Amino acid sequence: MDRRSFIKRAGAAGAGAAATAATLAAPAIAQSAPKISWRCTSSFPKALDTIFGAAQTMAKYVKESTDGNFDIQVFAAGEIVPGLQAADAAAAGTVEMCHTASYYYWGKDPTYALATAVPFMFNDRQMNAWLYYGDGNALLNEFYATKGLYGLACGNTGAQMGGWYRKEINTLADLKGLKMRIGGFAGKVVEKLGVVPQQIAGGDIYPALEKGTIDAAEWVGPYDDEKLGFQKVAPYYYYPGWWEGGPTLHTLVNLAKWNELPKAYQAAVASACEAANCDMMASYDYKNPGALKRLVAGGAQLRPFSQEILSACFDSANATYAEISASNAAFKKIYDSQAAFRKDAYLWAQISEYTFDTFMMIQQRNGKL
Repeated sequence: MDRRSFIKRAGAAGAGAAATAATLAAPAIAQSAPKISWRCTSSFPKALDTIFGAAQTMAKYVKESTDGNFDIQVFAAGEIVPGLQAADAAAAGTVEMCHTASYYYWGKDPTYALATAVPFMFNDRQMNAWLYYGDGNALLNEFYATKGLYGLACGNTGAQMGGWYRKEINTLADLKGLKMRIGGFAGKVVEKLGVVPQQIAGGDIYPALEKGTIDAAEWVGPYDDEKLGFQKVAPYYYYPGWWEGGPTLHTLVNLAKWNELPKAYQAAVASACEAANCDMMASYDYKNPGALKRLVAGGAQLRPFSQEILSACFDSANATYAEISASNAAFKKIYDSQAAFRKDAYLWAQISEYTFDTFMMIQQRNGKL
């Protein structure tokens, strides 16, 4: 065989092998990185840029980490379904996923509340510790699976404020008959103390306060509360929001759709949710100090809840947990896990964070910072 013929035949064989390899590889690549477009409905309006933005951050990271192959479109509350129906839409398959606060659905089952925040439980760091290292995610998804959902933590506001009041709240007697907009599970706790809890969407709170339809309302904290202008109609701003020490938002995915995703895409969503979880807390920590100063300058009057009120609320919360645990096995299993970790978490916090933070706060008050 002459040299020219050999090169020609070798080239043809190489081209054939390359074509065969491409034919074999293409389906595998397509299967592992398919083009997918999902819809995510939020429980929040676009005006609340930090809360709504967590879903956008998650979607952005998913798209970038999959080279644009997995595209998640985020819709504000009301664009597809009302905000408080977001989880129902995801479970039903109306949308593939939602971004919401799980405790909005506690009326269907109190266990939902444990995924977000319940009174006198965790701060944001403790919640994350329990979720990621205390089997919290596994326990919650055992529950979510019974609802046709898969959940991933995707945002935290940090400890919230105790709300806006048209009059001062000095004693337990001042709570009697108080009509208060208060979210989720906490309403069941304060109801035992005479408060009349009201479920009102964020956009309807201001006019209800202004007209006197309600006497008080809690929302989130300085940055978001400033946007809603509550200080104009209810000047007393109480703290702390003992019912939400570290409220966690969740991305809830239709369980069947989640199971259909390639493992690489599941990993992309999980990683993106963790990133958004961190990002949202950092955003609030940066924005709340300035907002609080502006609110006070605008007339907001800061007030701490009295120890009498906090202690009574703490006892009411524990009584509520005992009542629900007696008849709801799923609630009891998750609550017991949280309560066990809480005991050790606050022991550690006393030695580390509390001591350091307290010293630094004293320096701030003394004008040394």
